[in-house]
Amino acid sequence: MKFFVDTASLDQIQEANDLGILDGVTTNPSLMAKEGITGQDNIYKHYQTIADMVDGDVSAEVIATDFEGIVEEGKRLADIAPNIVVKVPMIKDGVKALSYFRDNGIRTNCTLVFSAGQAILAAKAGATYLSPFIGRIDDINWDGMGLIGQIAEIYAIQGYETEILAASIRSSKHIVEAAQAGADVFTCPLSAAMGLLKHPLTDIGLEKFLADHRKGNS
Repeated sequence: MKFFVDTASLDQIQEANDLGILDGVTTNPSLMAKEGITGQDNIYKHYQTIADMVDGDVSAEVIATDFEGIVEEGKRLADIAPNIVVKVPMIKDGVKALSYFRDNGIRTNCTLVFSAGQAILAAKAGATYLSPFIGRIDDINWDGMGLIGQIAEIYAIQGYETEILAASIRSSKHIVEAAQAGADVFTCPLSAAMGLLKHPLTDIGLEKFLADHRKGNS
């Protein structure tokens, strides 16, 4: 399972990279704004910086919602760096654009996915990645992890090559459940991924080892 950090923070990206666990980055205009990055030129420069920092894929989101606009913007984003993946919304013109990008060698991430039907359309249109928003699904009392499992089963049966990228992850528990349900990738803030490190028995065991060491050297 691959780990993408969901941020526009260069510090967080570098920290994840230094840990040796980073496979890619997802970001969007909202995350850019949190880092004070505004204006198209500055946003594109920031995408370039991120793409230079990591070996893996970097999802860069289009703002346009019409076919022509998505294609034009997607081409500009893809030209930034070879590891840029164009993030396209799950709408009618978005699906049309996914097909165009597939036919023209541009990799994509279909975002804002909330149903298995949408996942089938995205895979048929040739999306490289599919981003079901599991946390937002849970927010409306549906089963986000159930959806991941359903999509994984459909993709396995049908032989679709689109990778399932579990998004809108709220906790380290979500990460483990997404892995178990069949997600290929998870994306989340670094803090959620670092939550995987924590267990009280680890802390207790480490303290005991250190205490025994201090006794033996006193």
